[in-house]
Amino acid sequence: MVAIVGESGAGKSTLLHIMAALDTATAGQVWCGGRLLNEMDAGEAADFRNRELGYVWQAHYLLPEFTAAENVAMPLLARGDRKPAAMKAAREWLHEVGLAHREEHRAGELSGGEQQRVALARALVARPKLLLADEPTGNLDNRTAESVFQLIERLHEQHHLTSVLVTHNTAFAARCGRVLRLDSGSLQQVKGNE
Repeated sequence: MVAIVGESGAGKSTLLHIMAALDTATAGQVWCGGRLLNEMDAGEAADFRNRELGYVWQAHYLLPEFTAAENVAMPLLARGDRKPAAMKAAREWLHEVGLAHREEHRAGELSGGEQQRVALARALVARPKLLLADEPTGNLDNRTAESVFQLIERLHEQHHLTSVLVTHNTAFAARCGRVLRLDSGSLQQVKGNE
């Protein structure tokens, strides 16, 4: 689990977007899982994102007209999985994040912490190897942020993920195995691999 820290505007979110093949680097090469992201066309990049990584944003970006289970199933449906199998997987992940009892609720009926748990389940439903999280607790109160971060830690460990988190929360960053600071376009190691 790697934390990326740095001042506001340093480019932390941009770095995650490049790692997720959402943006293209202006120079150099970007490799992820043995694949050169710079050379992917839009379709290959979308397939890479859908199959290889999960992304959690600071804002949950749940679709308000759909239930929690339907929101979680979206990545599977987008790649062509059959609806019964996608919904079964979505319900399993909602159970995994402690929200089995909320699967039929729409986004607006969920608390902020519940919405972020649904977003985390959606990011992991396709069983990616890499989890990218951009300030996943930034919009939450301290107690809820702690419970969401504990959930990320547990899922990281149980599902053998590689996780990269952008955070301003120094206490959460300190709990990661490695901490990198982005400053003036350069990453410096703060903690880990000593």
